[in-house]
Amino acid sequence: MVTNLTSMARKLLHRALGRNTPEADANRIRQQVAARFLHGEGIEVGALHSPLWIPSSARVRYVDRLSVADLRLHYPELSNLPLVEVDIIDDGEKLVTLAPASQNFVIANHFLEHTQDPIGTMKRHVAVLKPGGVLYTAVPDKRWTFDMNRPETTLDHLIKDHDLGPAWSYEDHVREYAGLVDCLAGQALEDRVRFIKETAYSIHFHVWSASSYRAFLEHLCGPAGLPLEIVHFQTNPGRAETIAVMRRT
Repeated sequence: MVTNLTSMARKLLHRALGRNTPEADANRIRQQVAARFLHGEGIEVGALHSPLWIPSSARVRYVDRLSVADLRLHYPELSNLPLVEVDIIDDGEKLVTLAPASQNFVIANHFLEHTQDPIGTMKRHVAVLKPGGVLYTAVPDKRWTFDMNRPETTLDHLIKDHDLGPAWSYEDHVREYAGLVDCLAGQALEDRVRFIKETAYSIHFHVWSASSYRAFLEHLCGPAGLPLEIVHFQTNPGRAETIAVMRRT
């Protein structure tokens, strides 16, 4: 028996032996959900270096707001990571290049928290789905991420962002992020706020736990009137996320 292994060595050994690790379990959960619900032709928005595994019954095209070269310039922290080839350059919140009811599925993993108007984004994603098509989403659960010190975004706030436009809350989001995620204060905070605004850097504008994300989705399927039903919902702690699959009715 091998003893006195470092945690990294133990992780690699378990992987070699086919044993479960938290990372493997988390990826397996994603794959199982994808295999169950993703079929036909669809898109994934903002996949970057972490595209969702796709079953053989599905064909996916990748959507992002920038080309791979420009993404590397905008996100220098991703410079050494492999990025998926971008098939469609488009604003993932608008999807103006896609025809209505043209997709069997839309994947938006760790994307919705970056949008300034999540309700409007979901409306547009639903609009490009065929009847019976599915929207596969995953959002970070603040309890396990760098957002842990931030307050959860309320449903009233999300509705106001949609009804009034997100400009009213943009400055507050940026300052909250610089203060509670980057942990800055004083002039350093002001410099960070200026950088985010000048570069349109993509931060987490909105923050959910599993329960508040569920409440948001139930609002979309109910009072907001989107033609959606929730067909799958679960936490995936190994990826610090909540997965939800909705079907267009």
